[in-house]
Amino acid sequence: MREIFTGLPWWVKWIAVPVIALVVFGGLIASAVGFVIGLLFKVLVFVALVGGLIYVVRKFTSSSSSRSDW
Repeated sequence: MREIFTGLPWWVKWIAVPVIALVVFGGLIASAVGFVIGLLFKVLVFVALVGGLIYVVRKFTSSSSSRSDW
């Protein structure tokens, strides 16, 4: 593979080949990035909902136990 690229101009190695790779695999790369971003968003929403649930449960349990102390 190295011998193939040795005789080529620099612009073929650093511009043309990456552009062709993006054209060919662009949809695959975009869908993979979209999947990862969607998964991270869902994880973030899950963590926020679980944190909110824990906060609400602790708030109500602490207020109900303080009422029984009265």
